[in-house]
Amino acid sequence: MISFGLGVEDLADTHFALSPLEETVLSLRVLREPGLHAVHLPWRGSALARLDPEDVRLLASLVGRRLALPDFLTPPPTTFAPRFEDQLEVVRRTPPEIVRRDLRAALVEEPPDETDAAGLCEVLRRHWRLTVEPLWSRIRLVLEADMTYRARQLAVGGARLLFADMHPNLRWHDGVLSIAQMVGNHHVEASGRGLLLMPSVFAHKPAPPVHPEEPPCLVYPSRGVATLWDPVPPPDPTALVALLGAPRATLLGLLGEPLPTVELARRLGVTPSAVSQHLRVLYGAGLLTRVRDGRRVLYGRSPLGDRLVSP
Repeated sequence: MISFGLGVEDLADTHFALSPLEETVLSLRVLREPGLHAVHLPWRGSALARLDPEDVRLLASLVGRRLALPDFLTPPPTTFAPRFEDQLEVVRRTPPEIVRRDLRAALVEEPPDETDAAGLCEVLRRHWRLTVEPLWSRIRLVLEADMTYRARQLAVGGARLLFADMHPNLRWHDGVLSIAQMVGNHHVEASGRGLLLMPSVFAHKPAPPVHPEEPPCLVYPSRGVATLWDPVPPPDPTALVALLGAPRATLLGLLGEPLPTVELARRLGVTPSAVSQHLRVLYGAGLLTRVRDGRRVLYGRSPLGDRLVSP
């Protein structure tokens, strides 16, 4: 069991953060243990198809015997939503003795040959870019929805209500937050350092730091994970018209190639002044780009405009 002693000041400094690196590292458990979280099997199949088998072997070897992960791979975020590369740079600077210490604490049975942090960072970067980053916007929406719910629980019922339904392994009593079924067995006094909370879609149970010298931090399973991999519904062809109106939707559809105002007016059978009004609105919304060609101004769809009209 691992426990945190939290005083009044620590509860006042309880805060949330998002960590793209934490999610990337926690996903290693799913790569190693397919039965751990059945909802992630579609993601796992896609990840294995994209990753080099040697990278998969190395990444899986970082997961300890009881599925613990080395602390040096998941440095606590110093901002609400840090960049992946900034977090990875912290890992890269980890001294070799800390790397070895954390691998031992996590009960990693066969430490990888690349025990230098720099080598591991390159593999983690490839894993992030190929399997997590393309989905990060969807993952982040789930995490932020969970944080909104938890913040309300804290505001309405204090720490007792905040921790009540996070996970059965958590227990709050007399100022102590206890986490059962952990690799470690120690107590950490927050002593004014507060408590950092991070929801995770890949965490199957609460995950505090394994080493007792790390500051109080708790990763916990996010709500709403079951909806994460639901297929995106196909676009409704009438939705763009409903959003923009028929004239502007038609105009946006014509601008797959750069065209001047006069040519657009000719194709639509309206006056150039009428077309100009719609072009100004679409350009102001970021759906169009424009360039000067001699005395003419050519309009074309922006990347955002392309996404709106793409099926």
